[in-house]
Amino acid sequence: MTDLRAPSLALLATEPMRALFDFLGAKVGARATPVGDGHPVVVYPGLGGGALTTSHLRSFLRDSGFDAHDWGGGVNTGPDGDFDEWLQARVRRVRALHEEQGRKVRLVGWSLGGVYAREIAKGCPEAVRQVITLGTPFNAMGDANHAGTIYRLLGGDTSQLTPEMQRRLATRPPVPTTSVFSRHDGVVCWRGCLERTSAQTENVEVNASHLGMGTHADVLRIVADRLSQPEGRWRPYRRAR
Repeated sequence: MTDLRAPSLALLATEPMRALFDFLGAKVGARATPVGDGHPVVVYPGLGGGALTTSHLRSFLRDSGFDAHDWGGGVNTGPDGDFDEWLQARVRRVRALHEEQGRKVRLVGWSLGGVYAREIAKGCPEAVRQVITLGTPFNAMGDANHAGTIYRLLGGDTSQLTPEMQRRLATRPPVPTTSVFSRHDGVVCWRGCLERTSAQTENVEVNASHLGMGTHADVLRIVADRLSQPEGRWRPYRRAR
């Protein structure tokens, strides 16, 4: 991957206003249709986000016919302590949901939450049906984005982000995976969100801000479409003409 650079400061500065427009646009332009089969979906928030920041997305998914769940971790301030030990609690929750409902779970992660979703899917692929990430720079987890700076300012420990860990995070999960990205993302490097396409992976571009990714009308429709696919019959996304 080349040309991994953080977005311009000008693009970063306009994020809050553009996110507001994304939210207002979704209020007017996104109407849920019943395309789901009721299977469980867990939504993971971005850095500094929590149940409130993903509530619009989860509400849209419930109205679309999915059993949408908050990640249950409160405000996302990053992994607490050893990453793998911290991650195991999230893996156990997905396994428990799978056993409880008897159906595989789909995972939707926004920004840093997408890193969690990908790693959880690697930890229990037998319980996961699909992964969808929104503005997640799994190929640029070092200095090629502003999220790392924000994380450090919040007191986050980046010592575990070794070159080996970065290579691990860039490895795709062993389940169908969709990466939604925006060239207008003001927080993370959009090129770092690109997955190598294969029979089970795809990249879908949207015109959204990073902070508004979870409320953008086009993103909501894309996520619902991806989740609506029957198990074992995953196909790449095709925009309606």
